[in-house]
Amino acid sequence: MSTTIWVLIVILALVLGFVGGFFAARKYMESYLKKNPPINETMLKTMMLQMGQKPSEKKLHQMMNAMKSQSAKK
Repeated sequence: MSTTIWVLIVILALVLGFVGGFFAARKYMESYLKKNPPINETMLKTMMLQMGQKPSEKKLHQMMNAMKSQSAKK
């Protein structure tokens, strides 16, 4: 085989590796974030208390539902 064919094979392998790695990492991160959401009601309640607000259950549920609907739109 000539040198140009080897170079093309190496470049093709690198491109396929990058594309495959990108999609594998993306799928892994999506499943990780689905299993471990970045924020929950306890964290939201703590943030509201730090901001000087007294969180009611109704307000917590409204904010969580708003965050869920916003992330579902993406």
